[in-house]
Amino acid sequence: MKILLVEDEKRLAHLLREAIGDYFADFEIAYDGIEGLEQFRKVKPDVVITDITMPKMTGLVLAEKIRKESPDTPIVILSAYSDKEKLLGAIDVGVVKYFIKPFDPEELIDYLCKLADRIKKQSLIQLLEPFTYDLQSEQLFRKGVLVHLSKRESRFIAQLLYSPNHYLSNEMIKERLWEGEEVSDERLRTFIKRVRQKSDKRLIENVSGQGYVLRLKESSKTPGSL
Repeated sequence: MKILLVEDEKRLAHLLREAIGDYFADFEIAYDGIEGLEQFRKVKPDVVITDITMPKMTGLVLAEKIRKESPDTPIVILSAYSDKEKLLGAIDVGVVKYFIKPFDPEELIDYLCKLADRIKKQSLIQLLEPFTYDLQSEQLFRKGVLVHLSKRESRFIAQLLYSPNHYLSNEMIKERLWEGEEVSDERLRTFIKRVRQKSDKRLIENVSGQGYVLRLKESSKTPGSL
């Protein structure tokens, strides 16, 4: 997971990174709410950990802004405040956990590990058997084994997955995968053929002369589906 810590106490922020940073793929720090929001938009972390009382923008205002832009991103509060008003304010903006300072870093890491398991389960989409797609890592798996795709090939699967009815026209594929480039029909066909060879031709079906459809398990629900 990628973690964003927003904490104005620099010593505490660096101590936390030293204590738990190695558990994660990325551990970014911001020192106030405005910088935290900028980092959130840039880094797109899986989890945000934030203090409440900070200069420029409080943690609760930051949480509210993040919730509007990304409703599913878990937000964890670290604060010296334990009064009812602050706790209710955290609940109102969708905070998933509240740690009172001082706290044990082991408790935080245990909670984040449980959160990671939950995020992982939620991010797996069942495609046509035996394929699954991980929305978090943007990777395709066959019976749990990684299918080695290039970044563009994996992005193609993601674009199909998020499109209404999981369909993209030939022109839309060119526009989304080769932005600003002139792409011939032959190049597109070669690209699709390579993806189907690496996966399965049944997974990505051709709509003759029009585009391509990604086949999912019947009960699967994905963003963009109708």
